[in-house]
Amino acid sequence: MIEISNLHFSYSDNEPVLNNINASFDDDGSISAIIGESGSGKTTLLKCLGRFIVPQSGKIIVKGNEIHSIDEKAFRKMVGIVFQHLYLFPHLTVMGNLTLAPEKVLKIPLKAAQEKGFTILKRLGLDHLAKSYPAQLSGGQAQRVAIARALVLDPDYLLLDEPTSALDINTTRDFGNWLVHLQERTKFIIVTHDLPFVHDIATHGILIKNGSVVVEGDIGEITDAFTDVVSGVSSARA
Repeated sequence: MIEISNLHFSYSDNEPVLNNINASFDDDGSISAIIGESGSGKTTLLKCLGRFIVPQSGKIIVKGNEIHSIDEKAFRKMVGIVFQHLYLFPHLTVMGNLTLAPEKVLKIPLKAAQEKGFTILKRLGLDHLAKSYPAQLSGGQAQRVAIARALVLDPDYLLLDEPTSALDINTTRDFGNWLVHLQERTKFIIVTHDLPFVHDIATHGILIKNGSVVVEGDIGEITDAFTDVVSGVSSARA
């Protein structure tokens, strides 16, 4: 379980990006969503959860431990993250991307890392791409390879930042089915404004507006509330 308590974050002396965030992500809800408009603070929250930035105050508890008290290697095995821009290494093959962290960081022998990487790729239907380079992949394939790279470390939680932003409608549907298939092994927290996508695959979520959580609960409630927020903004601008 992930628990967020009274989280505040701001860049320099600017207005808070996150303001008193309180939320929880239960392991029973295998796929959760963080929803909000652009600039609402949802990606900043994801970076706090992934320990890439440090909040000025508040706590994030993962499995009973405050995240900054957890050893770096242990934390990276516990919580993975895939950013919107993927950051696949262009000079490495798909297999090279998958084995880099296990070999260099976890000190797993290359052969063992390759065997594990191939197992993950085969389970995800990507084994035929093992020797391909990122430039040879489609957007959907690159997205799945980035997630496969994270899954090689067997994380308990995987954070996904706008995972459907580069996908077409058909690929988005297939990608959603793929995540549902994986949820028994890894719990997903997805940052997005793609309402149809999360409505189909998520069970729980939070809605962020201006750096604060305005609704938390069932995904249907969240998507309805987001629609109301967007409609209100559009009416005000009109």
